[in-house]
Amino acid sequence: MKIFALALSMAAVQAHAVSAQKLVWEARQQIGRTTAYDPAYSNIGYPMGDVPVHKGVCTDVVIRSLRRQKIDLQQLIHEDMSKNFAAYPKKWLLIHPDCNIHQRRVPNIPTYFQRKGYQTHDETFQAGDLVPWDLGHGLTHIGIAADCSSAGGEPLI
Repeated sequence: MKIFALALSMAAVQAHAVSAQKLVWEARQQIGRTTAYDPAYSNIGYPMGDVPVHKGVCTDVVIRSLRRQKIDLQQLIHEDMSKNFAAYPKKWLLIHPDCNIHQRRVPNIPTYFQRKGYQTHDETFQAGDLVPWDLGHGLTHIGIAADCSSAGGEPLI
């Protein structure tokens, strides 16, 4: 498992006034609520669309946590993709943005935040940072750095 050489520093997102502690707290509120892993394509509303809270994937935890701070990642990514589609990964054979799914695909989230300049390169994770992984074999994952560490001092994601 390889962690990308960046963390998406939510503490640096001044334009959106993100509270790292609130982001961590909001992510924890989903424990036990989102109980079914379901990556299926779904028609959802726009803006502020979501799959039912009992199901989802790692990106849905990030999206919901940010949304509780009035940040609609679905809308932000859709608007940026609509203007800069060529800057986003081409893994899904899409020919235009699709607000039902693009924010739910891990590689699109780091692409959006990198394009906006919200990243670090030192792998020193702070509470509230978004941390994407390349798990190999085409699999990716994203998590939110917690406000606590393992017994060995590693940040929990």
